[in-house]
Amino acid sequence: MADTATLEAPASPSAPTDEELMATPFVRELIKVLRAQDTHGTWEGKSDLMLLSPYILTAEQRRELPIIGDPDPEILWRMELFYNAVAVAIERESGNMVSPMMKMSHEGFGRIVLIAGRLVVVNKQLRDVHRFGFASLAKLAEAGAKFYNEGVAMVRDYPQVANYGA
Repeated sequence: MADTATLEAPASPSAPTDEELMATPFVRELIKVLRAQDTHGTWEGKSDLMLLSPYILTAEQRRELPIIGDPDPEILWRMELFYNAVAVAIERESGNMVSPMMKMSHEGFGRIVLIAGRLVVVNKQLRDVHRFGFASLAKLAEAGAKFYNEGVAMVRDYPQVANYGA
């Protein structure tokens, strides 16, 4: 893929641009989490959009995936980084440490929870993990923002539980 590739869906007048999506708290954290994985500087020349491109699955790419399949270790890694970025974004906004915990079967079914103190701020049942991806950068940002907003709201609604033992 060339570095000039774009991940945005066909633009409508009210659709946010790639730059606006890249500036959201979740997407900024996802890029930071991804860049932190590059310990040897291999991705230094890649744009932020290129780093996010494995998260984008077009309709054709999704159709090529089998309905039932075991998740690839790289897909599990990308999914884990996605939820780690959600956790870090919630942590930055709320000031509470958020820890991810994921339990996954070899068939691609499981659960991920993000925990702040004794509070479960995000609880997501995972299915068909081998098909993990989003139709566009907007869908990726929307999914991350949904978890981020829910997590921040939970911490604000139940601060005593989130701060327990702190």
